[in-house]
Amino acid sequence: MHAKTLSEKIFSEKSGKDARAGDFVFASIDKAMIHDITGPLAVKVFNEITDGGKVWDPSKIVIAFDHQVPADSVNAAENHKMLRKFAREQKILNYDVYEGIAHQLMVEKGHIIPGMLVVGADSHTCMYGALGAFSTGIGSTDMGAVFALGKLWFKIPDTIRFEISGKLGRMVYSKDIILKLIGMIGADGATYAACEYAGETIRKMEMSERLTMSNMAIEMGGKAGIIEPDGVTEKYLSNIIEGYETPDWVYSDEEASYKRVVELNVTDLEPQVALPHRVDNVANISDVEGVKVDQVFIGSCTNGRYEDLKIAAEIIRGEKVAEGVRLIVIPATRSIYQRALKEGIIDVFVDAGAIVEFPSCGPCMGGSFGLIASNEVSASTSNRNFVGRQGSPEGEIYLVSPATAAATAIYGELKDPRTV
Repeated sequence: MHAKTLSEKIFSEKSGKDARAGDFVFASIDKAMIHDITGPLAVKVFNEITDGGKVWDPSKIVIAFDHQVPADSVNAAENHKMLRKFAREQKILNYDVYEGIAHQLMVEKGHIIPGMLVVGADSHTCMYGALGAFSTGIGSTDMGAVFALGKLWFKIPDTIRFEISGKLGRMVYSKDIILKLIGMIGADGATYAACEYAGETIRKMEMSERLTMSNMAIEMGGKAGIIEPDGVTEKYLSNIIEGYETPDWVYSDEEASYKRVVELNVTDLEPQVALPHRVDNVANISDVEGVKVDQVFIGSCTNGRYEDLKIAAEIIRGEKVAEGVRLIVIPATRSIYQRALKEGIIDVFVDAGAIVEFPSCGPCMGGSFGLIASNEVSASTSNRNFVGRQGSPEGEIYLVSPATAAATAIYGELKDPRTV
């Protein structure tokens, strides 16, 4: 048996074949996720396939409402109503409007463990790879087939290994690393590849920062963003799953073959900024400081975790949001919101003049609130800055870390957080 990457091992395990990159396999799914935007079509296709039958395994399906919550239109309300009915009839776990962003819920509620094959009807499903799972986004029609069969055809992807070394400087975080990598290889530089993050810098990251890295693998075309489980993974999951133990086969073999190895030393890395209108249009903060902003958004599945809010609050504490700037803060989940409330972090934002919303995707995908108008500029901790992503197609979005976002909010212009 040849040496394998972690992704090849997972597909071999789930297909029952000695499989390698390039092979086509019919693989068993461990978990499947839909949300309020992608779910209705998946349910429609499933009902057409099965003539209104039963899903393959309700315990392996999760539904979460996060894109349009609370319902912002009659159409959204009807979609929610239909998905609630489907969840009740099929006995599927539905977090409804109460818990927050689907991707964060999947990891913090214990739905993901290393070695799993996971699909979600959303492109940022790749985030769960931070826990050592192969997790990828699929279309709603494919999800309808998964609901019926519990399996799906895959072409096993090649793996690009990202070796990250060096020590991050003050106010520089994993968001800056992933933006730098995307800028280095381009928005299509990892198309249909598994992005495997490794090296001393990754090993020293806590789970929150790893999740940010894996979340944005799709922004360089990646099929997945995967990190070998280690002590950090074990500690994170042990706090969620009683008696958790990592499977002993979930790692890449030393002699595994990679499509490409990309090396980056982050010791001298500056905070990074993705300029409109491409995620790979990346610059150092020192090259773009001073750009005036109208809105700052801290949140999303990329950077709405407790650690992100804490970083931002430490910069904003005792300050005020700049005149003429709207600061919108959205914790990713209810539990993150509650922790931030108990520790006074929400007070810091409110005292500074921010708008704090209940967990949802918010402005990230041109959603139900927090949109920008024509010729307005947004600095955002989210993952995409495409034309119209946060409102008007004549608006502009700059992607930044929570630290850079916080500094920008109090100065009213793109600001290096290291100088605050």
